[in-house]
Amino acid sequence: MAVKIRLKRMGQKKAPFYRIIVADSRAPRDGRFIEEIGTYDPTKDPSEFHVNEEAAKKWLNNGALPTETVGKLFKAAGIEK
Repeated sequence: MAVKIRLKRMGQKKAPFYRIIVADSRAPRDGRFIEEIGTYDPTKDPSEFHVNEEAAKKWLNNGALPTETVGKLFKAAGIEK
């Protein structure tokens, strides 16, 4: 089972809000997930995100792969393996 750390879209039309989740790579974008580890709001200026660093590091050490966007957010937050 491949596990990914990715974004789950929430919010209204043209007003996106994302949750950073850990999910099976076969699950749909807004479907089932294993754990929610943070939030990301690109509509605010500057964009705002919060991440549970302990949970993120735990999943990265267990082999979960972040998507490109989540990888950029983690790099900005200083989260590495």
